[in-house]
Amino acid sequence: MSSIADHLRAVRARMERAALACGRDPAHVSLLAVSKTFPPEAVREAYRAGQRAFGESYVQEAVEKLAGLEDLRADTEWHFIGPLQSNKARHVAAHFDWVHSIDRLKIAQRLSDLRPAGAADLQLCIQVNIDAQPTKSGVAPDEALELALAIQGLPRLRLRGLMCIPAPQQDPVRQREVFARLADLMHELNRAGLRLDTLSMGMSDDLEAAVAAGASIVRVGTAIFGARQ
Repeated sequence: MSSIADHLRAVRARMERAALACGRDPAHVSLLAVSKTFPPEAVREAYRAGQRAFGESYVQEAVEKLAGLEDLRADTEWHFIGPLQSNKARHVAAHFDWVHSIDRLKIAQRLSDLRPAGAADLQLCIQVNIDAQPTKSGVAPDEALELALAIQGLPRLRLRGLMCIPAPQQDPVRQREVFARLADLMHELNRAGLRLDTLSMGMSDDLEAAVAAGASIVRVGTAIFGARQ
């Protein structure tokens, strides 16, 4: 039976092949291990296999998990990737290094206000509903610039880039087309004066297409930890 360490090696190999196939340096694509719903022991196993960046989507679960991993905290990076409500912003501002799911100025303002004094700036990505899914969070592409300009002036935050969760798509060409739209949007925002450097896109089933389109962070859960309960 394969271990988490085996799965990590397989995912990293996929990422490397995908990067080399499109002429990219594999070092420019980071792996975020999505550990939501999995216990601290699974995170420890991934940590022993060299993984340092982890993603969570549920605030209360994440806070409890981090309490059980306090000895690893200084050597790990924690990314909040799920929908964030205003009343949960205090915990995220206190415990996380990154937030990928910003889609409202109100949430960014709350994180700015609640980020502890002395903590490093909280790294942010704006979530974009790149394919106009009616049930998905995220700003419309044509609203991203206005939100980005408003966020970049807030203290204790650093706006890094864009994130998307497209509808599942089996065709690799179609997958890449959607991801390329997010990459184009980031270039458009940078031409407008922003300095974004991060594209958070791609998961277990479509990471190759995301890497080909320019992903800098891929968020992989199932292929590392197995199917969620």
